[in-house]
Amino acid sequence: MTESIILSIETSCDETAASVIKNGSEIISNEVVTQMMTHKKFGGVVPEVASRQHVEVMTQVIDEALKNANMKIDDIDAIAVTEGPGLIGALLVGVASAKALAFSHQKPLIPVHHIGGHIYANHLVKPLQFPLIALIVSGGHTELIYMKDHLDFEIIGETRDDAVGEAYDKVARTIGLPYPGGPEVDRLAQIGQDTLNFPRVWLEKGSYDFSFSGLKSAVINTLHNKKQKNEEIIKEDVATSFQNSVVEVLVGKTMSAVKEYDVDHLIVAGGVAANKGLRDALELETNKLGIELSIPPLNLCTDNAAMIGSIAHFLYEKKRFSDMKLNGKSSLDLEDFN
Repeated sequence: MTESIILSIETSCDETAASVIKNGSEIISNEVVTQMMTHKKFGGVVPEVASRQHVEVMTQVIDEALKNANMKIDDIDAIAVTEGPGLIGALLVGVASAKALAFSHQKPLIPVHHIGGHIYANHLVKPLQFPLIALIVSGGHTELIYMKDHLDFEIIGETRDDAVGEAYDKVARTIGLPYPGGPEVDRLAQIGQDTLNFPRVWLEKGSYDFSFSGLKSAVINTLHNKKQKNEEIIKEDVATSFQNSVVEVLVGKTMSAVKEYDVDHLIVAGGVAANKGLRDALELETNKLGIELSIPPLNLCTDNAAMIGSIAHFLYEKKRFSDMKLNGKSSLDLEDFN
C-alpha cells in the first residue's frame, strides 16, 4: 500500500479550506473558514464576493493547516486541489494557490473532482466497501452513483432541473426563512404536520433521475393561493409537507438502486446529507434490508478540504498528476474523471 501525506485545498464555493490527510483516511488537520454570515445578507452566495474573500484568507488557512498538523511543506508528499465543478472565480483562487505551492516546492499536483471528494468524506470515517451506491445531495447536485472500485464512478441517476439543496433554499425563501434555508426547513419539519399533500415526482418507470422544479412550483402556488384567500400559512406544516415529499422520492429511488445493483453499502454525501429527516428515513430502510449505511459527521457533509485529501490519496497511488496548465472548471463530469 502506498503511503501519502497530502496537503489539500478546497475553494469551490464559499468555504476556504485546507487540510493535511495521511493515507486517505486519517485527518491530521482540517481548517475551514466559512463565508456564511457574509452571504446571508444577500440571501445566497455572491460569486465575486466569495472569490475576494478566498483571496483574503487562503494563505492563512494553508498556514494554519500545516501548523496544526505540526508539519512543514517539506513533509508533504503532494498538493491536492478542487479542480471543479464550482464557482469559477472561487476555484481559481484554490488552483492558483496549489500550483504555486507545487511549483515552488517541487511537489506533485493532484486535481480533484468536488463531488468525488464528497463521496470520499465517508472514507474518512469508515473504508468504502465495494460495490456501493452513493447518493449525492447538495446545493448544486443530486445524483445516484454506482461504484465497483475506487475512482470508478458510474452515474445512474441525476437531477433534470433543480438540485435538492437548491429546492430547499427556494422553498425556505418563499416562507420567509433565512439563508441557508436547508437547515431551517429541516428544523421546522420536525415539528410540523404533513397537511398539504405536495406531489411526489417519480418520472418514468425505472428512472433513477430526479426532478424538484415541479415540487418547488407546487409549494409556491399553494402559498400564493392561500395568501389570496387570506388563509393561515403554517410554516412548520409547509416545511414538513415539502420535506416528506423530497425524502420519499430520494429514499425510494435510492433503495430501488440498492436492490437492483445488489450492493451491501450505501453512502450519502453532500451538504443535504446533514438533513435529519433524510438520515432517519435512510437508516430505517437500510436496517430493514440489513445493509451498511454510511453518512459523514456534520462537519464533513459541508464543503471541506479533508474530503479532497482523502480521494487525492487514491489519485496519488495512480500517479494522476497535473502540470502547471491546470485550470479551474465550473463544469466537470464525474464520469470523465474516472
